[in-house]
Amino acid sequence: MLEHSKPSLSEPQASELVQRVFSLTPSEVRPLPSYEDQNFYVATAEGGEYVLKIMNSEDSKDPNLIEVQTYAMSFLHENGLPAQTALPTASGKLMSLEEMDFGHGCQKFMVRLLTYLPGTTVSKLHLTPQLLYDIGSTAARMEKILKEMTHPHLSVLQREGFNWSLSNVPLLERFLYVLDGDPLQEVIKSIIQQYKTSVVGKYPDFRKCINHGDFNDLNVLMQPDETDCYRISGIIDFGDLNSGYYIHELAIAIMHMMLEHPNPIEVGGPVLAGWESVLPLNEAEKECLYVLVMCRFCQSLLLARYAVTLHPENEEYLMSTSRKGVGILRELWELGKKQAEKAWFQSAAQFADKK
Repeated sequence: MLEHSKPSLSEPQASELVQRVFSLTPSEVRPLPSYEDQNFYVATAEGGEYVLKIMNSEDSKDPNLIEVQTYAMSFLHENGLPAQTALPTASGKLMSLEEMDFGHGCQKFMVRLLTYLPGTTVSKLHLTPQLLYDIGSTAARMEKILKEMTHPHLSVLQREGFNWSLSNVPLLERFLYVLDGDPLQEVIKSIIQQYKTSVVGKYPDFRKCINHGDFNDLNVLMQPDETDCYRISGIIDFGDLNSGYYIHELAIAIMHMMLEHPNPIEVGGPVLAGWESVLPLNEAEKECLYVLVMCRFCQSLLLARYAVTLHPENEEYLMSTSRKGVGILRELWELGKKQAEKAWFQSAAQFADKK
């Protein structure tokens, strides 16, 4: 992401945008956390609740990509998963390219108004084995549905230079300098090397699909049901949608749920059991899960540190994952592949037996 590509609307500007573009009357507007884009919660006098999403100027240059992301949300919603849908603009389109100046010259930003999904982020909940199982099974259901999606611009999801794709782990080498002087740099170098030697050759055996790409503790929402058990009430943020592989999404889900658990190694078993209740892994996928989980930690740590160099004012949000992740990555690295896999796969088998 380029240094000045993130939008920075004020609340009055966001309110004006909603009125002008969507012909709605905001009664409440407040900012929501964001990484590269800008999000606002919007309640309207007409009675609806929405998220106003202003894409960063770089991603806004690719309307076909945003169109596919928006369609994917709608496709999941139609197929029974709790994803947001986009509200049409006053002219009947699902997005609008708006020109704005935040002090760096005029730039264009793609704007959408998405339905607001109620719920608490996973990051704020006590993660029981059952919740982790549900997260794993929902992630797999989502991937299975997305695999059936067709769209005339589906090719935009190839995203060959996309830093967050687990197909592109070697691209992380260009960001290693942000860890100069930090012993963690050598660990990450070793993990990237393991990816090259033990994962790359297995790609022909991985099953292809479309990855949500960011099934994390902040993008999965939950609400209590009538029995006070939590159920998934929302899957948000499709900005990382890309052509990938089933095993990538599982690795992403495990890594991010590890961040929210007092005993991170225990997370893999129930998430894996939930996933395999929908999509059992093949041998090549099983063989690479441990390294891919570590690679996702590497992406998260390196790219967050890099983003802080561009946006120091957003350090608290950008580093929220990174701070927890360093210790967990070290623990996973020191445990080693054999012991981590034993813990995950034995636990998953025990969990599945109870079902």
